[in-house]
Amino acid sequence: MPGTVLLLAASPVGRGRLVDAASVLPVLAAVPPAVLAGTDTANVVELADPLEPQAVLTRLRAAATAPGPLTLFVTGQLQLDRRQRLPHLALARTTPATVRYTGLPWHWLREELRLRPPGSTTLVADLHADAESWAWLGANPLDCGRTTAVYGRIAPPRGRRTVAAPTYMKAVATILRSGSRPAVDQLHQAAVTRVTADGEVGDLLLPQHLVPAQQQWPVPVPAGTGQQPVVAPGGVFPQPPPLPAPAGGAEPVAVAGAPAAVPAARPSAPGASPDPHTAISAAVKDGRHREADDLAAQWERQARDTHGDGSDQALHWAEVRADLAMFAGDAERSCRTWLTVAEARLAAGQPADAPAVEAAVDRAHHQWGRIGDPARARELGAALAELRRRVPGRREGALDDVRGRLRDLQTQV
Repeated sequence: MPGTVLLLAASPVGRGRLVDAASVLPVLAAVPPAVLAGTDTANVVELADPLEPQAVLTRLRAAATAPGPLTLFVTGQLQLDRRQRLPHLALARTTPATVRYTGLPWHWLREELRLRPPGSTTLVADLHADAESWAWLGANPLDCGRTTAVYGRIAPPRGRRTVAAPTYMKAVATILRSGSRPAVDQLHQAAVTRVTADGEVGDLLLPQHLVPAQQQWPVPVPAGTGQQPVVAPGGVFPQPPPLPAPAGGAEPVAVAGAPAAVPAARPSAPGASPDPHTAISAAVKDGRHREADDLAAQWERQARDTHGDGSDQALHWAEVRADLAMFAGDAERSCRTWLTVAEARLAAGQPADAPAVEAAVDRAHHQWGRIGDPARARELGAALAELRRRVPGRREGALDDVRGRLRDLQTQV
């Protein structure tokens, strides 16, 4: 099956630039697509210093929904937004004051990759952090999702007025240009060896979690969290305590976005496996969309019964079902579900600019635009417009877009 490769290199224009990210693209672009992907054939999408986070999201979403293996090569710099203190990938127009609106929120990347089948997604990253991001990373591994294999490095802030080179990613590209395609862990180690030989020390990224450079080890463990430091190649990083097993002896399952455990799938459930997400992803990949939704619905009902209708666990499974409707081509059901999720989060007291609330409304808006039936689109459009008044999101003119399309829909039968 053909693979998909996304080459993303982004950094601000002007004084805020920490790394010349786009300089690596000519080297990566010289590598045959099949070698980049590790497949017989591959499609390559290249984004050089993009301006708009929504444009990056559109390309990322298309890559994430493509069948077959997906490999992302991401080069750039991390910055925190001043309001929510969340990490963003800085884009060409990003400044410290505007990062919340002009940068790509890292959780967008994680969310787009979360339903991909385990073992099908690899992220290779060369990231540079500013001072605030570096301090944040001391206690917060950069979450890339449960099913994404991650390799690369995060470099610490360097001297002022110094623009660094993406030496790790250039080493990766140089190795691949030889025509050989070693296993990704071997590729990572070879690149690290080259970077270290050039005098850069210990900026490593481990599978599943990005971690800061070795020179900052050991990472401080926040007091009172119950976290224990875990020794790993390249250093120490915080690890959350094991989730408590639920009543009845079922094994806990780590659910993305949920703070507590959800019981493992019952043997009688269709396609049961130690992690229900694996069975759901496999069903989607095979085109068994009804089976995938039925299994997710079982877990949603169980989460509602156990934790309540507005719990993070129940809302997580509602979000999974919204994505499953999208994969099945049912834009109306996906939009309706995302609207319900957004309303539930607001009713639970989450602020209108919370990432999970904004993401739910943005996805409802996206799916609404794909509804072909004018009557259904008018019905859901009225609800979306009301929600957009409360949750305008980061893209300017979102409410005007809804109102404009609603006016057009009034003239359609």
